[in-house]
Amino acid sequence: MTTQAEAVEPETNSAGFTHKQILVIMSGLIMGMLLAALDQTIVSTSIRTIADELQGYSAQAWVTTAYLITSTLATPLYGKLSDMYGRKPFYLAAITIFVIGSLACSMATSMYELAAFRAFQGLGAGGLMSLALTIMGDIVSPRERARYQGYFLAVFGTSSVVGPVVGGILSGTNEILGVTGWRWVFLVNVPVGIIALAVVTRVLKLPKRPATKVPIDWMGISALAVGLVPLLVVAEQGREWGWTSGHSILCYVLGAVGVLSFIAVEAKQGDAALIPLRMFRNSTFALGVVISVVVGAAMFGGITLLPQYLQVVQGASPTKAGLLMLPLVAGMMSGSILAGQLIARTGRYKFFPPVGAALLTSGLFLLHFVSADTGLWIVMIFMAITGFGLGNLMQPLTLALQNALPPKDMGVSTAAATFFRQIGGTLGVAVFLSVLFTQLAPNITSSLESAAAQPAFVQAIKDGVNSDNPVDKQVATGLVHKDPAVAGQVLNDSSVVQKLDPTLAHPFKEGFAKSMDRVFMSATVVALLGFILVLFWKEVPLRAAGGIQARKEAIEEADAATV
Repeated sequence: MTTQAEAVEPETNSAGFTHKQILVIMSGLIMGMLLAALDQTIVSTSIRTIADELQGYSAQAWVTTAYLITSTLATPLYGKLSDMYGRKPFYLAAITIFVIGSLACSMATSMYELAAFRAFQGLGAGGLMSLALTIMGDIVSPRERARYQGYFLAVFGTSSVVGPVVGGILSGTNEILGVTGWRWVFLVNVPVGIIALAVVTRVLKLPKRPATKVPIDWMGISALAVGLVPLLVVAEQGREWGWTSGHSILCYVLGAVGVLSFIAVEAKQGDAALIPLRMFRNSTFALGVVISVVVGAAMFGGITLLPQYLQVVQGASPTKAGLLMLPLVAGMMSGSILAGQLIARTGRYKFFPPVGAALLTSGLFLLHFVSADTGLWIVMIFMAITGFGLGNLMQPLTLALQNALPPKDMGVSTAAATFFRQIGGTLGVAVFLSVLFTQLAPNITSSLESAAAQPAFVQAIKDGVNSDNPVDKQVATGLVHKDPAVAGQVLNDSSVVQKLDPTLAHPFKEGFAKSMDRVFMSATVVALLGFILVLFWKEVPLRAAGGIQARKEAIEEADAATV
Protein backbone atom coordinates (compact mmCIF):
# COMPACT_ATOMS: atom_id res chain seq x y z
CA MET A 1 0.00 0.00 0.00
CA THR A 2 1.49 3.36 -1.05
CA THR A 3 1.72 6.32 1.30
CA GLN A 4 1.42 10.03 0.56
CA ALA A 5 5.12 10.38 1.31
CA GLU A 6 6.05 8.05 -1.52
CA ALA A 7 7.01 9.79 -4.72
CA VAL A 8 4.93 9.17 -7.81
CA GLU A 9 7.03 7.76 -10.62
CA PRO A 10 7.01 10.20 -13.56
CA GLU A 11 5.66 8.87 -16.85
CA THR A 12 8.35 7.86 -19.34
CA ASN A 13 8.21 7.44 -23.09
CA SER A 14 9.05 4.30 -25.06
CA ALA A 15 12.80 4.99 -24.76
CA GLY A 16 12.59 5.48 -20.99
CA PHE A 17 12.83 9.30 -20.89
CA THR A 18 10.46 11.54 -18.94
CA HIS A 19 9.14 14.78 -20.41
CA LYS A 20 11.38 16.73 -18.02
CA GLN A 21 14.45 14.72 -19.06
CA ILE A 22 13.66 15.31 -22.73
CA LEU A 23 13.41 19.06 -22.14
CA VAL A 24 16.73 19.10 -20.27
CA ILE A 25 18.43 17.16 -23.09
CA MET A 26 16.83 19.53 -25.59
CA SER A 27 18.35 22.49 -23.79
CA GLY A 28 21.83 21.17 -24.57
CA LEU A 29 20.94 20.26 -28.15
CA ILE A 30 19.34 23.66 -28.78
CA MET A 31 22.40 25.46 -27.42
CA GLY A 32 24.55 23.49 -29.84
CA MET A 33 22.28 24.36 -32.77
CA LEU A 34 22.13 27.99 -31.63
CA LEU A 35 25.92 28.16 -31.86
CA ALA A 36 25.86 27.39 -35.58
CA ALA A 37 22.68 29.29 -36.49
CA LEU A 38 23.58 32.44 -34.55
CA ASP A 39 27.19 32.41 -35.72
CA GLN A 40 26.20 32.64 -39.38
CA THR A 41 23.91 35.65 -38.91
CA ILE A 42 26.31 37.48 -36.57
CA VAL A 43 29.26 37.00 -38.91
CA SER A 44 27.31 37.99 -42.03
CA THR A 45 26.33 41.26 -40.33
CA SER A 46 29.87 41.96 -39.13
CA ILE A 47 31.99 40.72 -42.04
CA ARG A 48 32.34 44.11 -43.75
CA THR A 49 33.64 45.71 -40.52
CA ILE A 50 35.98 42.75 -39.92
CA ALA A 51 37.31 42.98 -43.50
CA ASP A 52 38.02 46.68 -43.09
CA GLU A 53 39.82 46.06 -39.78
CA LEU A 54 41.99 43.31 -41.29
CA GLN A 55 42.52 45.29 -44.50
CA GLY A 56 41.16 42.53 -46.70
CA TYR A 57 37.84 43.77 -48.11
CA SER A 58 38.31 41.93 -51.40
CA ALA A 59 38.91 38.62 -49.57
CA GLN A 60 35.78 38.64 -47.41
CA ALA A 61 33.89 36.24 -49.70
CA TRP A 62 36.51 33.54 -49.05
CA VAL A 63 35.80 33.70 -45.31
CA THR A 64 32.18 32.79 -46.02
CA THR A 65 33.04 30.21 -48.69
CA ALA A 66 35.59 28.37 -46.50
CA TYR A 67 33.05 27.92 -43.71
CA LEU A 68 30.32 26.88 -46.14
CA ILE A 69 32.49 24.23 -47.82
CA THR A 70 33.66 22.46 -44.65
CA SER A 71 30.32 22.61 -42.84
CA THR A 72 28.47 21.20 -45.87
CA LEU A 73 30.99 18.42 -46.45
CA ALA A 74 31.09 17.45 -42.77
CA THR A 75 27.30 17.12 -42.41
CA PRO A 76 26.84 13.68 -44.07
CA LEU A 77 30.07 12.40 -42.46
CA TYR A 78 28.73 13.13 -38.96
CA GLY A 79 25.50 11.34 -39.83
CA LYS A 80 27.28 8.23 -41.07
CA LEU A 81 29.78 8.05 -38.21
CA SER A 82 27.08 8.55 -35.60
CA ASP A 83 25.10 5.65 -37.08
CA MET A 84 28.22 3.50 -36.82
CA TYR A 85 29.62 4.49 -33.41
CA GLY A 86 26.95 6.47 -31.54
CA ARG A 87 25.72 10.07 -31.40
CA LYS A 88 27.07 11.58 -28.19
CA PRO A 89 30.84 11.41 -28.86
CA PHE A 90 30.44 13.07 -32.25
CA TYR A 91 28.07 15.74 -30.97
CA LEU A 92 30.53 16.62 -28.22
CA ALA A 93 33.34 16.59 -30.80
CA ALA A 94 31.36 18.94 -33.05
CA ILE A 95 30.82 21.43 -30.21
CA THR A 96 34.49 21.22 -29.18
CA ILE A 97 35.78 21.80 -32.73
CA PHE A 98 33.38 24.70 -33.17
CA VAL A 99 34.47 26.37 -29.91
CA ILE A 100 38.19 25.92 -30.67
CA GLY A 101 37.59 27.29 -34.18
CA SER A 102 35.73 30.29 -32.74
CA LEU A 103 38.60 31.01 -30.36
CA ALA A 104 41.08 30.79 -33.25
CA CYS A 105 38.95 33.13 -35.38
CA SER A 106 39.03 35.74 -32.62
CA MET A 107 42.85 35.77 -32.87
CA ALA A 108 43.07 36.14 -36.67
CA THR A 109 45.46 38.82 -37.93
CA SER A 110 44.53 38.66 -41.62
CA MET A 111 41.53 37.70 -43.75
CA TYR A 112 43.32 34.62 -45.06
CA GLU A 113 44.02 33.46 -41.50
CA LEU A 114 40.39 34.09 -40.67
CA ALA A 115 39.29 32.05 -43.72
CA ALA A 116 41.45 29.11 -42.56
CA PHE A 117 40.07 29.29 -39.02
CA ARG A 118 36.50 29.58 -40.33
CA ALA A 119 37.10 26.43 -42.38
CA PHE A 120 38.13 24.61 -39.18
CA GLN A 121 35.12 26.05 -37.36
CA GLY A 122 32.87 24.77 -40.15
CA LEU A 123 34.05 21.20 -39.49
CA GLY A 124 32.28 21.47 -36.13
CA ALA A 125 29.25 23.33 -37.43
CA GLY A 126 28.46 20.48 -39.84
CA GLY A 127 27.50 18.22 -36.95
CA LEU A 128 25.68 20.67 -34.69
CA MET A 129 22.37 20.90 -36.51
CA SER A 130 21.98 17.45 -38.05
CA LEU A 131 23.10 15.53 -34.95
CA ALA A 132 20.77 17.52 -32.68
CA LEU A 133 17.80 16.47 -34.83
CA THR A 134 19.13 12.90 -35.01
CA ILE A 135 19.46 12.60 -31.22
CA MET A 136 15.88 13.81 -30.83
CA GLY A 137 14.90 11.11 -33.31
CA ASP A 138 16.58 8.56 -31.05
CA ILE A 139 14.93 9.53 -27.77
CA VAL A 140 11.35 10.25 -28.92
CA SER A 141 9.06 8.62 -31.45
CA PRO A 142 8.10 10.49 -34.65
CA ARG A 143 4.66 11.26 -33.27
CA GLU A 144 6.07 12.59 -29.97
CA ARG A 145 8.82 14.37 -31.84
CA ALA A 146 6.33 16.72 -33.47
CA ARG A 147 5.74 18.30 -30.04
CA TYR A 148 9.40 19.17 -29.62
CA GLN A 149 10.84 19.97 -33.03
CA GLY A 150 9.13 23.33 -33.15
CA TYR A 151 11.69 24.48 -30.60
CA PHE A 152 14.49 23.63 -33.01
CA LEU A 153 12.88 25.62 -35.81
CA ALA A 154 12.54 28.51 -33.38
CA VAL A 155 16.35 28.53 -33.11
CA PHE A 156 16.64 29.49 -36.79
CA GLY A 157 14.01 32.19 -36.42
CA THR A 158 15.57 33.61 -33.28
CA SER A 159 19.02 33.68 -34.85
CA SER A 160 17.72 35.71 -37.80
CA VAL A 161 16.56 38.42 -35.38
CA VAL A 162 19.15 38.26 -32.61
CA GLY A 163 22.15 37.68 -34.92
CA PRO A 164 22.05 41.03 -36.79
CA VAL A 165 21.38 42.88 -33.52
CA VAL A 166 24.30 41.25 -31.69
CA GLY A 167 26.56 41.46 -34.74
CA GLY A 168 25.80 45.14 -35.18
CA ILE A 169 26.49 45.91 -31.52
CA LEU A 170 29.73 43.91 -31.30
CA SER A 171 31.23 45.02 -34.59
CA GLY A 172 30.21 48.61 -33.93
CA THR A 173 31.97 48.74 -30.55
CA ASN A 174 35.63 49.72 -30.58
CA GLU A 175 36.63 47.71 -27.52
CA ILE A 176 35.02 45.40 -24.94
CA LEU A 177 37.02 44.37 -21.85
CA GLY A 178 40.22 45.38 -23.60
CA VAL A 179 39.46 43.27 -26.71
CA THR A 180 38.55 44.73 -30.10
CA GLY A 181 34.77 44.65 -30.57
CA TRP A 182 34.64 42.54 -33.73
CA ARG A 183 36.65 39.75 -32.07
CA TRP A 184 33.74 39.22 -29.68
CA VAL A 185 31.71 38.11 -32.70
CA PHE A 186 33.62 34.82 -32.32
CA LEU A 187 34.43 34.91 -28.60
CA VAL A 188 30.73 35.00 -27.73
CA ASN A 189 30.53 31.38 -28.95
CA VAL A 190 33.00 30.17 -26.31
CA PRO A 191 30.88 30.46 -23.12
CA VAL A 192 27.76 29.22 -24.93
CA GLY A 193 29.73 26.23 -26.29
CA ILE A 194 31.21 25.39 -22.88
CA ILE A 195 27.74 25.43 -21.28
CA ALA A 196 26.39 23.25 -24.11
CA LEU A 197 29.27 20.80 -23.59
CA ALA A 198 28.56 20.61 -19.86
CA VAL A 199 24.82 20.10 -20.33
CA VAL A 200 25.15 17.47 -23.05
CA THR A 201 27.89 15.59 -21.16
CA ARG A 202 25.81 15.47 -18.00
CA VAL A 203 22.27 14.82 -19.21
CA LEU A 204 22.57 12.95 -22.50
CA LYS A 205 22.61 9.29 -21.50
CA LEU A 206 22.25 7.11 -24.59
CA PRO A 207 22.72 3.35 -24.60
CA LYS A 208 26.06 2.24 -26.00
CA ARG A 209 25.99 0.56 -29.34
CA PRO A 210 28.53 -1.97 -30.55
CA ALA A 211 31.04 -0.46 -32.96
CA THR A 212 30.47 -1.64 -36.51
CA LYS A 213 33.26 -3.20 -38.57
CA VAL A 214 32.11 -1.38 -41.70
CA PRO A 215 35.05 0.71 -43.00
CA ILE A 216 34.71 4.47 -43.32
CA ASP A 217 33.95 5.53 -46.89
CA TRP A 218 37.04 7.68 -47.47
CA MET A 219 36.74 7.31 -51.25
CA GLY A 220 33.20 8.65 -51.13
CA ILE A 221 34.26 11.55 -48.90
CA SER A 222 37.08 12.44 -51.29
CA ALA A 223 34.83 12.26 -54.35
CA LEU A 224 32.19 14.38 -52.64
CA ALA A 225 34.83 16.99 -51.80
CA VAL A 226 36.01 17.06 -55.44
CA GLY A 227 32.40 17.51 -56.57
CA LEU A 228 31.15 20.01 -54.01
CA VAL A 229 34.10 22.34 -53.44
CA PRO A 230 34.18 23.74 -57.01
CA LEU A 231 30.37 24.03 -57.11
CA LEU A 232 30.20 25.85 -53.77
CA VAL A 233 33.07 28.11 -54.79
CA VAL A 234 31.41 29.09 -58.07
CA ALA A 235 28.09 29.60 -56.27
CA GLU A 236 29.79 32.14 -54.00
CA GLN A 237 32.21 33.70 -56.53
CA GLY A 238 30.37 33.27 -59.84
CA ARG A 239 28.68 36.67 -59.80
CA GLU A 240 32.04 38.39 -59.42
CA TRP A 241 33.87 36.14 -61.90
CA GLY A 242 31.05 35.97 -64.41
CA TRP A 243 28.95 32.81 -64.75
CA THR A 244 30.46 31.97 -68.14
CA SER A 245 34.05 32.96 -67.30
CA GLY A 246 36.92 30.50 -67.55
CA HIS A 247 37.10 30.11 -63.77
CA SER A 248 33.38 29.32 -63.55
CA ILE A 249 33.45 26.81 -66.42
CA LEU A 250 36.41 25.03 -64.83
CA CYS A 251 34.44 24.77 -61.57
CA TYR A 252 31.40 23.35 -63.42
CA VAL A 253 33.53 20.69 -65.10
CA LEU A 254 35.38 19.69 -61.93
CA GLY A 255 32.13 19.64 -59.98
CA ALA A 256 30.41 17.41 -62.56
CA VAL A 257 33.34 14.98 -62.60
CA GLY A 258 33.36 14.86 -58.79
CA VAL A 259 29.61 14.30 -58.47
CA LEU A 260 29.62 11.51 -61.07
CA SER A 261 32.62 9.92 -59.34
CA PHE A 262 30.80 10.15 -56.00
CA ILE A 263 27.74 8.38 -57.39
CA ALA A 264 29.92 5.62 -58.87
CA VAL A 265 31.81 5.16 -55.58
CA GLU A 266 28.63 5.10 -53.49
CA ALA A 267 27.06 2.51 -55.79
CA LYS A 268 30.10 0.28 -55.30
CA GLN A 269 30.27 0.76 -51.51
CA GLY A 270 26.70 -0.34 -50.82
CA ASP A 271 25.74 -0.01 -47.12
CA ALA A 272 29.23 1.25 -46.28
CA ALA A 273 28.65 4.34 -48.44
CA LEU A 274 28.66 7.80 -46.93
CA ILE A 275 25.16 8.31 -48.35
CA PRO A 276 23.88 4.81 -49.30
CA LEU A 277 22.13 5.00 -52.66
CA ARG A 278 19.60 2.37 -51.54
CA MET A 279 17.91 5.12 -49.52
CA PHE A 280 16.82 6.78 -52.77
CA ARG A 281 14.91 3.65 -53.77
CA ASN A 282 12.46 4.72 -51.08
CA SER A 283 10.16 7.04 -53.04
CA THR A 284 9.08 8.98 -49.95
CA PHE A 285 12.68 9.74 -49.00
CA ALA A 286 13.82 10.45 -52.57
CA LEU A 287 11.00 12.91 -53.27
CA GLY A 288 11.49 14.42 -49.80
CA VAL A 289 15.14 15.16 -50.64
CA VAL A 290 14.11 16.90 -53.87
CA ILE A 291 11.55 18.93 -51.91
CA SER A 292 14.27 19.82 -49.37
CA VAL A 293 16.49 21.21 -52.14
CA VAL A 294 13.65 23.23 -53.65
CA VAL A 295 12.36 24.54 -50.30
CA GLY A 296 15.92 25.35 -49.21
CA ALA A 297 16.43 27.42 -52.37
CA ALA A 298 13.14 29.31 -51.92
CA MET A 299 13.61 29.80 -48.19
CA PHE A 300 17.26 30.88 -48.02
CA GLY A 301 17.25 32.60 -51.39
CA GLY A 302 14.11 34.61 -50.77
CA ILE A 303 14.34 35.35 -47.06
CA THR A 304 18.07 36.12 -46.97
CA LEU A 305 17.39 39.13 -49.18
CA LEU A 306 14.62 40.58 -46.99
CA PRO A 307 17.13 42.41 -44.73
CA GLN A 308 18.60 43.95 -47.90
CA TYR A 309 15.20 45.45 -48.74
CA LEU A 310 14.67 46.65 -45.17
CA GLN A 311 18.07 48.34 -45.06
CA VAL A 312 18.31 49.84 -48.56
CA VAL A 313 14.67 50.75 -49.27
CA GLN A 314 13.20 51.21 -45.79
CA GLY A 315 16.39 52.80 -44.45
CA ALA A 316 16.77 50.49 -41.44
CA SER A 317 20.12 49.88 -39.78
CA PRO A 318 21.36 46.25 -39.65
CA THR A 319 20.23 46.09 -36.01
CA LYS A 320 16.77 47.49 -36.76
CA ALA A 321 16.43 45.27 -39.84
CA GLY A 322 16.96 42.25 -37.60
CA LEU A 323 14.17 43.40 -35.28
CA LEU A 324 11.89 44.10 -38.24
CA MET A 325 12.20 40.41 -39.16
CA LEU A 326 10.17 39.53 -36.03
CA PRO A 327 6.88 38.97 -37.96
CA LEU A 328 8.63 36.34 -40.08
CA VAL A 329 9.99 34.64 -36.96
CA ALA A 330 6.66 34.85 -35.13
CA GLY A 331 4.90 33.30 -38.11
CA MET A 332 7.50 30.55 -38.37
CA MET A 333 7.31 29.69 -34.66
CA SER A 334 3.51 29.75 -34.47
CA GLY A 335 3.20 27.64 -37.62
CA SER A 336 5.72 25.12 -36.34
CA ILE A 337 4.14 24.85 -32.88
CA LEU A 338 0.63 24.50 -34.32
CA ALA A 339 1.73 21.83 -36.80
CA GLY A 340 3.67 19.98 -34.08
CA GLN A 341 0.77 19.90 -31.65
CA LEU A 342 -1.72 18.71 -34.26
CA ILE A 343 0.65 16.03 -35.60
CA ALA A 344 1.27 14.79 -32.04
CA ARG A 345 -2.48 14.51 -31.41
CA THR A 346 -3.53 13.01 -34.74
CA GLY A 347 -0.41 11.13 -35.86
CA ARG A 348 -0.93 12.54 -39.37
CA TYR A 349 1.29 15.02 -41.19
CA LYS A 350 0.11 14.85 -44.82
CA PHE A 351 -2.05 17.98 -44.48
CA PHE A 352 0.72 20.35 -43.41
CA PRO A 353 3.35 20.34 -46.22
CA PRO A 354 0.82 21.40 -48.92
CA VAL A 355 -0.62 24.10 -46.65
CA GLY A 356 2.87 25.31 -45.72
CA ALA A 357 4.08 25.30 -49.33
CA ALA A 358 0.93 27.17 -50.46
CA LEU A 359 1.41 29.85 -47.79
CA LEU A 360 5.12 30.14 -48.56
CA THR A 361 4.33 30.60 -52.26
CA SER A 362 1.60 33.15 -51.45
CA GLY A 363 3.85 35.11 -49.07
CA LEU A 364 6.70 35.34 -51.56
CA PHE A 365 4.25 36.31 -54.33
CA LEU A 366 2.81 39.11 -52.18
CA LEU A 367 6.34 40.35 -51.45
CA HIS A 368 6.73 40.62 -55.23
CA PHE A 369 4.31 43.60 -55.13
CA VAL A 370 6.34 45.51 -52.54
CA SER A 371 7.66 48.85 -53.83
CA ALA A 372 9.70 51.77 -52.53
CA ASP A 373 6.50 53.42 -51.23
CA THR A 374 4.87 50.35 -49.65
CA GLY A 375 4.05 50.83 -45.97
CA LEU A 376 6.26 48.86 -43.61
CA TRP A 377 3.24 47.31 -41.87
CA ILE A 378 2.12 45.77 -45.19
CA VAL A 379 5.57 44.26 -45.72
CA MET A 380 5.47 42.81 -42.20
CA ILE A 381 2.11 41.13 -42.88
CA PHE A 382 3.54 39.51 -46.01
CA MET A 383 6.56 38.39 -43.97
CA ALA A 384 4.28 36.82 -41.34
CA ILE A 385 2.42 34.84 -44.03
CA THR A 386 5.74 33.60 -45.44
CA GLY A 387 6.97 32.61 -41.97
CA PHE A 388 3.75 30.79 -41.09
CA GLY A 389 4.07 28.80 -44.29
CA LEU A 390 7.66 27.84 -43.47
CA GLY A 391 6.63 26.74 -39.98
CA ASN A 392 3.99 24.40 -41.39
CA LEU A 393 6.39 23.05 -44.01
CA MET A 394 9.84 22.63 -42.47
CA GLN A 395 8.93 20.66 -39.34
CA PRO A 396 6.76 18.00 -41.09
CA LEU A 397 9.39 17.74 -43.85
CA THR A 398 12.17 16.82 -41.39
CA LEU A 399 9.83 14.49 -39.49
CA ALA A 400 8.72 12.67 -42.64
CA LEU A 401 12.29 12.15 -43.89
CA GLN A 402 13.37 10.69 -40.53
CA ASN A 403 10.31 8.45 -40.52
CA ALA A 404 10.70 7.25 -44.11
CA LEU A 405 13.78 5.07 -43.46
CA PRO A 406 14.55 2.42 -40.82
CA PRO A 407 15.84 3.61 -37.40
CA LYS A 408 19.31 2.26 -38.20
CA ASP A 409 19.60 5.00 -40.85
CA MET A 410 18.46 7.80 -38.52
CA GLY A 411 21.79 9.61 -38.57
CA VAL A 412 22.50 9.38 -42.28
CA SER A 413 18.89 10.19 -43.28
CA THR A 414 18.74 13.30 -41.06
CA ALA A 415 22.18 14.42 -42.20
CA ALA A 416 21.21 13.87 -45.85
CA ALA A 417 18.07 15.99 -45.39
CA THR A 418 20.14 18.79 -43.82
CA PHE A 419 22.87 18.41 -46.44
CA PHE A 420 20.55 18.71 -49.43
CA ARG A 421 18.64 21.61 -47.86
CA GLN A 422 21.99 23.43 -47.43
CA ILE A 423 22.86 22.74 -51.06
CA GLY A 424 19.50 24.12 -52.17
CA GLY A 425 19.94 27.17 -49.96
CA THR A 426 23.42 27.88 -51.30
CA LEU A 427 22.24 27.62 -54.90
CA GLY A 428 19.17 29.72 -54.14
CA VAL A 429 21.18 32.54 -52.58
CA ALA A 430 23.68 32.49 -55.46
CA VAL A 431 20.99 32.55 -58.17
CA PHE A 432 18.77 35.16 -56.51
CA LEU A 433 21.68 37.47 -55.71
CA SER A 434 22.72 37.17 -59.34
CA VAL A 435 19.17 38.10 -60.44
CA LEU A 436 19.19 41.07 -58.05
CA PHE A 437 22.51 42.52 -59.16
CA THR A 438 21.83 41.89 -62.85
CA GLN A 439 18.59 43.88 -62.64
CA LEU A 440 19.82 46.61 -60.30
CA ALA A 441 21.73 48.98 -62.60
CA PRO A 442 19.14 48.91 -65.47
CA ASN A 443 16.23 49.44 -63.04
CA ILE A 444 17.94 52.33 -61.25
CA THR A 445 18.79 53.90 -64.61
CA SER A 446 15.14 53.60 -65.67
CA SER A 447 13.95 55.15 -62.39
CA LEU A 448 16.44 58.02 -62.72
CA GLU A 449 15.24 58.72 -66.27
CA SER A 450 11.61 58.83 -65.07
CA ALA A 451 12.53 61.07 -62.13
CA ALA A 452 14.32 63.51 -64.46
CA ALA A 453 10.89 64.74 -65.64
CA GLN A 454 9.88 65.72 -62.08
CA PRO A 455 10.60 69.33 -61.05
CA ALA A 456 11.35 68.35 -57.44
CA PHE A 457 14.03 65.91 -58.55
CA VAL A 458 15.58 68.44 -60.96
CA GLN A 459 15.75 70.95 -58.13
CA ALA A 460 17.30 68.34 -55.82
CA ILE A 461 20.07 67.78 -58.40
CA LYS A 462 20.78 71.52 -58.56
CA ASP A 463 20.88 71.73 -54.76
CA GLY A 464 23.05 68.63 -54.60
CA VAL A 465 25.74 70.06 -56.86
CA ASN A 466 26.30 72.85 -54.33
CA SER A 467 25.63 70.73 -51.26
CA ASP A 468 27.98 70.34 -48.31
CA ASN A 469 27.05 66.63 -48.25
CA PRO A 470 29.83 64.95 -50.30
CA VAL A 471 27.55 62.05 -51.30
CA ASP A 472 24.83 64.40 -52.59
CA LYS A 473 27.46 66.42 -54.44
CA GLN A 474 29.04 63.34 -56.05
CA VAL A 475 25.74 61.80 -57.19
CA ALA A 476 24.24 65.09 -58.37
CA THR A 477 27.38 65.97 -60.33
CA GLY A 478 27.34 62.52 -61.93
CA LEU A 479 23.68 62.96 -62.92
CA VAL A 480 24.38 66.39 -64.43
CA HIS A 481 27.17 64.89 -66.57
CA LYS A 482 25.02 61.80 -67.30
CA ASP A 483 27.68 59.48 -65.89
CA PRO A 484 26.42 55.87 -66.36
CA ALA A 485 28.45 54.76 -63.32
CA VAL A 486 26.05 56.60 -60.99
CA ALA A 487 23.35 53.95 -61.37
CA GLY A 488 25.78 51.17 -60.52
CA GLN A 489 27.27 52.93 -57.50
CA VAL A 490 24.87 51.12 -55.16
CA LEU A 491 26.38 47.81 -56.31
CA ASN A 492 29.60 48.65 -54.50
CA ASP A 493 28.19 50.41 -51.46
CA SER A 494 24.46 50.30 -50.68
CA SER A 495 24.93 52.66 -47.72
CA VAL A 496 25.14 55.49 -50.27
CA VAL A 497 21.33 55.45 -50.51
CA GLN A 498 20.88 56.27 -46.80
CA LYS A 499 23.36 59.19 -47.05
CA LEU A 500 21.54 60.87 -49.93
CA ASP A 501 18.91 63.58 -49.80
CA PRO A 502 15.50 61.77 -49.72
CA THR A 503 14.44 63.20 -53.09
CA LEU A 504 17.70 62.12 -54.75
CA ALA A 505 17.56 58.73 -53.00
CA HIS A 506 14.02 57.83 -54.12
CA PRO A 507 14.90 56.63 -57.67
CA PHE A 508 17.65 54.45 -56.22
CA LYS A 509 15.20 52.93 -53.73
CA GLU A 510 12.63 52.48 -56.49
CA GLY A 511 15.15 50.71 -58.74
CA PHE A 512 16.24 48.45 -55.88
CA ALA A 513 12.60 47.61 -55.03
CA LYS A 514 11.89 46.75 -58.69
CA SER A 515 14.91 44.43 -58.70
CA MET A 516 13.73 42.78 -55.48
CA ASP A 517 10.33 42.25 -57.14
CA ARG A 518 12.04 40.11 -59.77
CA VAL A 519 13.87 38.17 -57.03
CA PHE A 520 10.67 37.45 -55.11
CA MET A 521 8.89 36.42 -58.30
CA SER A 522 11.74 33.98 -59.04
CA ALA A 523 11.50 32.66 -55.47
CA THR A 524 7.72 32.31 -55.92
CA VAL A 525 8.24 30.08 -58.96
CA VAL A 526 10.65 27.88 -56.98
CA ALA A 527 8.21 27.69 -54.04
CA LEU A 528 5.37 26.82 -56.44
CA LEU A 529 7.46 23.91 -57.71
CA GLY A 530 7.82 22.78 -54.09
CA PHE A 531 4.03 23.00 -53.66
CA ILE A 532 3.43 20.83 -56.74
CA LEU A 533 5.96 18.25 -55.50
CA VAL A 534 4.40 17.91 -52.03
CA LEU A 535 1.04 17.17 -53.62
CA PHE A 536 2.55 13.91 -54.93
CA TRP A 537 4.28 13.07 -51.64
CA LYS A 538 2.91 9.94 -50.01
CA GLU A 539 2.35 9.86 -46.26
CA VAL A 540 4.04 7.03 -44.33
CA PRO A 541 2.39 6.23 -40.96
CA LEU A 542 4.48 7.61 -38.11
CA ARG A 543 6.35 5.03 -36.06
CA ALA A 544 5.27 4.61 -32.45
CA ALA A 545 8.84 4.18 -31.18
CA GLY A 546 11.94 6.35 -31.22
CA GLY A 547 15.24 5.22 -32.69
CA ILE A 548 16.55 3.69 -29.45
CA GLN A 549 13.38 1.72 -28.77
CA ALA A 550 13.04 0.62 -32.39
CA ARG A 551 16.62 -0.71 -32.46
CA LYS A 552 16.06 -2.50 -29.17
CA GLU A 553 12.92 -4.19 -30.52
CA ALA A 554 14.76 -5.19 -33.72
CA ILE A 555 17.54 -6.82 -31.67
CA GLU A 556 14.99 -8.69 -29.52
CA GLU A 557 13.18 -9.93 -32.63
CA ALA A 558 16.47 -11.10 -34.15
CA ASP A 559 17.40 -12.91 -30.91
CA ALA A 560 13.99 -14.56 -30.75
CA ALA A 561 14.30 -15.71 -34.35
CA THR A 562 17.59 -17.49 -33.60
CA VAL A 563 16.18 -19.41 -30.63
